[in-house]
Amino acid sequence: MPAHTGNLQAQSILDEDDEDLTPEQMHVILKEAEIRIREKNALTQASKPSFKGLPKLSTGPVEKPYIHNDGAVARVDQSRLLAEDQRKLANRARQVEDPVIVKQRATKKKKGTAGSDWFNLPKTDLTPELKRDLQMLKMRNVLDPHRHYKKENSKMLVPEYSQVGTIEEGPTEYFSARIPNKERRRNIVEEVLAREEEGGRFKSKFDDIQSAKRSGKKSFYKALKAQRKKKMRR
Repeated sequence: MPAHTGNLQAQSILDEDDEDLTPEQMHVILKEAEIRIREKNALTQASKPSFKGLPKLSTGPVEKPYIHNDGAVARVDQSRLLAEDQRKLANRARQVEDPVIVKQRATKKKKGTAGSDWFNLPKTDLTPELKRDLQMLKMRNVLDPHRHYKKENSKMLVPEYSQVGTIEEGPTEYFSARIPNKERRRNIVEEVLAREEEGGRFKSKFDDIQSAKRSGKKSFYKALKAQRKKKMRR
């Protein structure tokens, strides 16, 4: 039965008197309503684009898992966890340094010289020989009584940057300023000791100080009595 014919019949049934609908009439109305719903759904499905599903993706070769089952125990393939070169580095002993110490070391290395303005003078390497030479320079006012230096009351300060060198005379100073090989010494202390062996100034000065200290004491009195006995015998 066509849909418009069914609609007219349903409309004629609804337009009848207010009498109660018979079961046959109710069945006709429900049947027509079901037909209209099916037709509407068919039109809706026809208007939608057709969907054939997602295309299959090619995943390529799949990596073998690191873990495999050995009976009831799960085991890990150790050879695949780390490359061989990385494993050798990991097994080798490694020195771990404190970053603060590394930074301090880099700072000291950077400040290893006095700078280009001072001809890159290196830091002082305070050896025992250099320390004695610096002490001798500090007491240079007693080395020569005819030379006078500025008095220094401060403690001996080691220079932060210094370098020890040897003065070499030129070819024109061979006879005027050249020091003979026998008189040459390795440092200042050896030069002072060699000069003392020749002149004996410090020994005589030491004897004068000791005699002044012994004046008026028992040893001084004994020496005075010995001198008087010698005069009386004459």
